[in-house]
Amino acid sequence: MSGNDNQLIQECLNGNTEAFGQLVQKYQERIYQSVARLLGNRTDASDVTQEAFVQAYEKLSSFRGESAFYSWLFRIAWNNAMTWRRKRRPANSLESMRESTGVEPTDRNPVSAPEHPLEVSERQAMVRRALDSLTEEYRAVLVLKEMEDLSYEEIAGIVNCPVG
Repeated sequence: MSGNDNQLIQECLNGNTEAFGQLVQKYQERIYQSVARLLGNRTDASDVTQEAFVQAYEKLSSFRGESAFYSWLFRIAWNNAMTWRRKRRPANSLESMRESTGVEPTDRNPVSAPEHPLEVSERQAMVRRALDSLTEEYRAVLVLKEMEDLSYEEIAGIVNCPVG
């Protein structure tokens, strides 16, 4: 956990609600983008993100600092997103997610960048189809690793499974 997060958490636990506001400002967009990728709908992602921060605030005293604050917060958001999906939507395709969020899967390797727009479009379609075929849990792992750049240990803690 970063020293700054630790300090803000302690201040919040001591009654300074503005300290939690700083944590919200620091992580809100990152959590929202991840939840939007998982749910495929901006409105739902906004609701789930807000609920995750409310729960984090209410449960802040239970944060033990064994992992990064972001990992703990993301776990709350991920649980809320999975519950939301089960209750609200039977399934969302990546195509609908792309249309509603504007988020595109991207290749971080600049060397592999295609030179023609058609190649880009074909590659994106292939990635969307591949991701769409994954279960929610596997998709979440890919989002956490490739888009959130979390370590395998952090991901294992979030999705409650052993590393490897």
